[in-house]
Amino acid sequence: MNDTLQKLAEILEQRKQEPADKSYVASLYAKGLDHILKKIGEEATETVIAAKDGNKKQIVYETADLWFHSMVMLANQDLGPNDVLEELERRFGLSGLEEKTQRSNK
Repeated sequence: MNDTLQKLAEILEQRKQEPADKSYVASLYAKGLDHILKKIGEEATETVIAAKDGNKKQIVYETADLWFHSMVMLANQDLGPNDVLEELERRFGLSGLEEKTQRSNK
């Protein structure tokens, strides 16, 4: 796994123990899942707008925000980047159509 994702996951876990007034991430946890999901929606929209504008620097910036808030959501659910990477790894060798068929059978 990428060291950056692992380091971020560790920091996000640490922030669960911090007071909401001392950490942005702790404040997200304190506000609850719905607030975290709202942030992901906002960041996804900003990422789409950046991509439509074609500004590569802004696309990277907004995608980083989207990934960050997605990782906060994962940590809130006691998951981490490795869980997502394992799922992506599982999909190697499958066509997108095969993967969709498997998903609909679950």
